[in-house]
Amino acid sequence: MNVSIIGTTGYGGAELLRILHSHPVYNIQSIHSTREELPISEEYPHLTDILDHRLEKIDPDKIAEHSELVFLATPSGVSGKLTEAFADSDIQIVDLSGDLRLKQSGVYKKWYGHNAVDPKIINEAVYGLSEWNSQDVARARILSNPGCYPTAALLGLAPVAMNKLIDPAMIIIDAKSGASGAGRAASKGSNFSEVNENIKIYKVNQHQHIPEIEQQLNVWNEAIGNITFSTHLLPITRGIMATMYVKLLQPVSTEEITDLYREMYKNHPFVRIRPVGTYPSIKEVAGSNYCDIGLNSDERTGRLTIVSVIDNLVKGAAGQAVQNANIMNGLDEKAGLEFVPFYP
Repeated sequence: MNVSIIGTTGYGGAELLRILHSHPVYNIQSIHSTREELPISEEYPHLTDILDHRLEKIDPDKIAEHSELVFLATPSGVSGKLTEAFADSDIQIVDLSGDLRLKQSGVYKKWYGHNAVDPKIINEAVYGLSEWNSQDVARARILSNPGCYPTAALLGLAPVAMNKLIDPAMIIIDAKSGASGAGRAASKGSNFSEVNENIKIYKVNQHQHIPEIEQQLNVWNEAIGNITFSTHLLPITRGIMATMYVKLLQPVSTEEITDLYREMYKNHPFVRIRPVGTYPSIKEVAGSNYCDIGLNSDERTGRLTIVSVIDNLVKGAAGQAVQNANIMNGLDEKAGLEFVPFYP
């Protein structure tokens, strides 16, 4: 099956190239960028003698003619316009940006600062949280891939939100990400001297992933409204740790809550629930499509602590995009994604 990638010069696009290069079904037909046409190995020397593709100009009609699926790894504000350009073509679309995630155009405009995509496209787009929306994903033509922070947070919160075990007004998410989450473009805040030996909070109560998390939580439990969500930059290259604090509506032991999570995720191979008393770290999922979750119910305070870790570039972006594409095309969702995390 021929696929194309638009936006291969960013980190998300580079991960798509790494994953798709070894995929048993998908063939990389073409790669595209707004930059000058050159061999991808000049942009990414680590691909020398591995991929011989050249960056091509973006021509939606030509892409749709030669490929059956296109991955959009372009920034918000760009992906939406490309989706509109492909809308009348017979091609599947997997968008890794935030342009198709929010169902209310006014909310998107407020948090992203761009004009929203045509409502018809927004309504057609399926939100691809693979583990929980797989039935809709299987029927999708246009797929909106979740954000990295929302993936970690929502996978961690899903079982207790769905089962209405928590106070809907008391959800606190403390999340931390590696520097690759800021993208490849140079900026003062992400240069080595600023990031190294430092941890800093950013976009306090203003992160664009807030409405995305709230929207999906509200689907699972309509009583859930606003959340508290804080983000921090870690002095590491990749990975996210989201620590969630929620108030339980009734006493539940750590053993009981762990059993619930194991049961609910038993058919989802990329979510691993840690044994009682152990908690995941970022390095244990780096380079993989896994989400690892650890739990602790504090009987003294009545609060549940949920620790969720992912690789922001894989499960938080390219890996989940391929997982969704697999589901869309009736393949084993694990196809091309069964690689072991790299360690240390």
